[in-house]
Amino acid sequence: MTITLPKPTSAIPDTRIYERRESAVRSYARAMPRQFTTAEGVWMHDNQGGRYLDFLSGCSTLNYGHNHPVLKTALLDYIAADGIAHGLDLHTDAKADFLDALEMLILKPRGLDYRAMFTGPTGTNAVEAAIKLARKVMGRELVIAFTNGFHGMTLGALACTGNASKRAGAGVPLSHVAHEPYDGYHGPEVDTADLLERRLSDPSSGLDAPAAILVETVQGEGGLNTASSEWLRKIAEIARRHGALMIVDDIQAGCGRTGGFFSFEGMGFTPDIVTLAKSLSGMGLPFALTLFRPELDQWSPGEHNGTFRGNNHAFVTATAALRHFWSDDAFQQDIARRGALLERRLEAMAAEHGLSVCGRGMMRGINVGTGEVAAAITTACFARGLIIETSGAHDEIVKVLAPLVIDDATLSAGLDILEESIRAVLAAPYGVAAE
Repeated sequence: MTITLPKPTSAIPDTRIYERRESAVRSYARAMPRQFTTAEGVWMHDNQGGRYLDFLSGCSTLNYGHNHPVLKTALLDYIAADGIAHGLDLHTDAKADFLDALEMLILKPRGLDYRAMFTGPTGTNAVEAAIKLARKVMGRELVIAFTNGFHGMTLGALACTGNASKRAGAGVPLSHVAHEPYDGYHGPEVDTADLLERRLSDPSSGLDAPAAILVETVQGEGGLNTASSEWLRKIAEIARRHGALMIVDDIQAGCGRTGGFFSFEGMGFTPDIVTLAKSLSGMGLPFALTLFRPELDQWSPGEHNGTFRGNNHAFVTATAALRHFWSDDAFQQDIARRGALLERRLEAMAAEHGLSVCGRGMMRGINVGTGEVAAAITTACFARGLIIETSGAHDEIVKVLAPLVIDDATLSAGLDILEESIRAVLAAPYGVAAE
């Protein structure tokens, strides 16, 4: 069997238009200076004929790969039939089909009863809606979030985010949020759920009664820190006991990335509110969703809205993704098998160099100690044709987010590149290790 391999190019393209007109805020383009033209499956192609294996997947926005043929055909057929593209919150065939697929393929098989709220099209808006609803329903202001959490870049979601550099961009105080230690933050011997319970139970702790507790089961941007099911169940019970709502931010960890459609499946608790985005549309089309228990649906019409909450093109591809990948458990089983393969390979790399592995499912990475080393490794990977990024408080995690549809041979080939790059970087001074 012939395996397709990356074919990177060496020349940096003409970037003058970007330097002249695009904001300096751009980041990915600096680390991967190529002009990309087409993409299919797990591959991206540049305008010089280069081919790159994508282990970034739009930061988990492309779990089903680039331009999946089933999703693409559904969208092209819909456009060709002059289907509604933009509908605000009007009733449309595309929205009805999505809600039906969500109900029949996702919610009912998991015993979940959620109302679906279509927010503005990005994950941060789903989080804004979630915390706004919690404050409205509970009549409280405080939201408890966790160390190393990332929830978005608009002010409410940013207040719940831990990253100092991201928070600094706000320009105003970020308030009404308490950042408590995540599972394992103080080491394995300290149960941080017990610490939270103690603070909330102490009327002199200075911690106000919260409207909600907001948590990621796996912290995508914070370093692939993984909460145990026992800790999450405790947090859910603490929320219930203290009259708060539990919100799970599943924007990066959901849609199959950690195994199940939701990252909290099989953990023994049910969130009050769930936020989804990223791979929800399946095609990279902007689409965000806030799910909540029916009794929490206390919005007045238009009380929270967004011009693009009716992205019917995203409804079409999301429906196609649900029906193609989630009609039975075959895809989920494939993710579990492939996630185990990824874990074995990363554990072997870590053992060779005295490093450690983090994450869950197909959302895993390797802690290489410092951001300097991690940046050298990702640069070395890109030079070999592998697109991959870092995460963590100090960008010290090399983070693998390969498309969930990748075949085993191609996944292994990409991991070979990662392994080679780690060896090259760790065997040489950092400044010359990227060859």
